[in-house]
Amino acid sequence: LARNNADWYRLLDLCGVTDTLLGDADGIYHPGLFNDRLVLGLKGTMSEAELHVLRARLAGGIRNKAARGELRRGLPIGFVWGDADGEVRVHDDEAITGVLRAVFDRFAEMGSVRQVWLWLRAQNLKWPLQSSTLREITWVVPTYTKIHQVLTNPVYAGAYVYGKSRHERYVDDLGRVRKRARRLPRAEWSIVIRDHHPGLIDWETFEANQVRIAANTHPRRHETEGAVREGAALLQGIATCGRCGRGLRVYYSGRNATPGYHCAGATIVNGRGEYCMRVGGLRIDEAVSDALLSAVAPAGLEASLHAVELSLAEDDGALAQWRRQVERARYEAQRAERRYRAVDPDNRLVARGLEADWETRLRELRDAETELARREKERPRPLDDHDRAVIRTLGADLRKVWSAPTTSDRDRKELLRSVLEEVLVTVDRARQQAHLTLRWRGGAIREHDVDLRQCTQAPNRTAEDTVDLVRRLATHYSDAVIAGILNRQERTTATGLRFTTNRVCSLRTHWAIPRCARTHSSDGEPVPVQKAAALLGVAASTVHRWISDGFIAAEQITPGAPWQIRITDDLRARFVEEPPPGYLPMLDAIRVLGVSRQTVLQRVKRGELDAVHVRSGRRKGLRIRVPEPLPGLFEAKINTRGAL
Repeated sequence: LARNNADWYRLLDLCGVTDTLLGDADGIYHPGLFNDRLVLGLKGTMSEAELHVLRARLAGGIRNKAARGELRRGLPIGFVWGDADGEVRVHDDEAITGVLRAVFDRFAEMGSVRQVWLWLRAQNLKWPLQSSTLREITWVVPTYTKIHQVLTNPVYAGAYVYGKSRHERYVDDLGRVRKRARRLPRAEWSIVIRDHHPGLIDWETFEANQVRIAANTHPRRHETEGAVREGAALLQGIATCGRCGRGLRVYYSGRNATPGYHCAGATIVNGRGEYCMRVGGLRIDEAVSDALLSAVAPAGLEASLHAVELSLAEDDGALAQWRRQVERARYEAQRAERRYRAVDPDNRLVARGLEADWETRLRELRDAETELARREKERPRPLDDHDRAVIRTLGADLRKVWSAPTTSDRDRKELLRSVLEEVLVTVDRARQQAHLTLRWRGGAIREHDVDLRQCTQAPNRTAEDTVDLVRRLATHYSDAVIAGILNRQERTTATGLRFTTNRVCSLRTHWAIPRCARTHSSDGEPVPVQKAAALLGVAASTVHRWISDGFIAAEQITPGAPWQIRITDDLRARFVEEPPPGYLPMLDAIRVLGVSRQTVLQRVKRGELDAVHVRSGRRKGLRIRVPEPLPGLFEAKINTRGAL
């Protein structure tokens, strides 16, 4: 009858309003009558319950089949379903299993998904990809996502898993009901059957890989050491504060990026600017390195030989995978040839496509054979007795290998983490010492004291006149402006560097100089040129020109500092919209006065002539007030004679 009671009762309401009858095999009903409506409601409820029971039985059957490991679902690349119930077999293609085994071997060595991906890209190896609808395998460039999916899939550990996700309903922003799948943590998976089928790794290795990936992807402060980075700080991730127990953070300073360690525990508790400790890392790293080399020196001979053998084995693994790729490319070329020869030559519509595919496969085979030949030529030859003797000689001096340019900081940190679990650092400033507590992987604990560097000369200090100047400038300007002023005066920091915004800020903080407070200036107080130009309604270049010509009185705290102008009523009166009577343009004033332009400007500057600036109109600009000319001596004599 009904799949949902809400829909069924909506139909009953509609039929009851319109006097529509409903009928089934048992009779005819009127939804408007109470008894008939009651019967229809019971039938709808029973129908919905029946559908619910059927759905529950189907879901239960699926879960029971999954609990036996017989529910067939999509398998990741490298596995196929067998003929028996629940049988899962490793793929017969050696090229596929070879690249998958190489991924797990490289992760066991490198401990990072990204490093495994970079290794595959460096070796130019292809990755198998199988469509969900086609059985054919295609080989593509490996991606980080594919490598991560392989390393986190429990199927490769021989486990059958069901219920890794859960479907939920939610209401979106538009009020529509939607569904989504939410991944569940490993502890909430419904069914996990270990040793269900042959895997590429065991379950213990899989769990260890998940812990390592989680630590690399989402390292939690003070709980995990995180992935090895490329920085020079050797104790990154394993150094701990001896005062509060929090993990030490790494910093780099100076032109050479000298590493150091600091603990922000006091910052978290007491506020910004306080540290439990802050110490340079060179001497600490050197002391830990000496302790490490002293501890592993007895095993250095065989370890060096084993490292070379591992490197050769890695090259052999990549070379074997390339041989498989060449074999696969040869098979694809032969298959394309057979398909081309099987078609009717007169059917050119099909033959042209098969011929192009054959040529493509032949080019891929040629490229693969060329790359394989190059790699076989560059492969290091196997070790003989002489090579082993030389390696043992070099292994006797691990310190030389440790400090060799070919040994990267990542390699050193990997070796440190393999034998050291934690380094507890406590700094005693009174004695200028750092106390190190080394906790080794086997449980042994060793302690070392490291003398910190003491300053034998007076520390560099910024010149006192520079500090005084910054103190005066800070009341008016920002740090960026102050840095520009100091650089124009060719002043430098205590270490001889040019000033920047951050260095000015650091100088103010050290000398407790307050920051410039941004306040609204009142009339008569000095303002910058830009603000003065806005108040006067002219361009900033006009104000600068008037300052240069001496028409406006401007102030400077120090040479190189921005000009400041006091906006007064007299100054405002010199900027008008219309020229007052008696004020002439510069060219007319020059002609009337009979002097040069420079002379006119000098008279205005000395106050002998009045000048205004017209801000609007087609002939805006400077206007000069020219006084009326006095009568000459000859004209005065004529007037006198006339009077006589």
